[in-house]
Amino acid sequence: MKKDIETRADIELLIRSFYDKVKTDVTIGYIFTDTFHLNWERHFPVMFDFWENVLFFTGGYNGNPLQIHQHINKIVPLTTAHFNQWNKLFAQTVDELFEGPKATLAKQRAFSISTVMQLKILNDGLAPQMKV
Repeated sequence: MKKDIETRADIELLIRSFYDKVKTDVTIGYIFTDTFHLNWERHFPVMFDFWENVLFFTGGYNGNPLQIHQHINKIVPLTTAHFNQWNKLFAQTVDELFEGPKATLAKQRAFSISTVMQLKILNDGLAPQMKV
């Protein structure tokens, strides 16, 4: 039986393992490695803070992921396939490493955040205009 996500060290293992998959993924890896040449050692602590806050409500993250992804979308138009692959790899990584309520919550929150981002990024400007 696997353990649940309980500590920041668990989050660090999850995020590092997840991005190891992302880096080599055909669908989304190029965005991180070829387009943005992401500095992983700067990116990881931000992601650790983000997920620690998402799962443990630490208040340690102070950023705007939607704004960052809107910027990414201007350079590399994001698609549903990108979001689906991100979700698949994240859930796969959680399932490989952990099980329990926090592991389930991590997958649920990842899917929820991804869904909101898709709605805001992919449908930006497509909502019908209200006439007054």
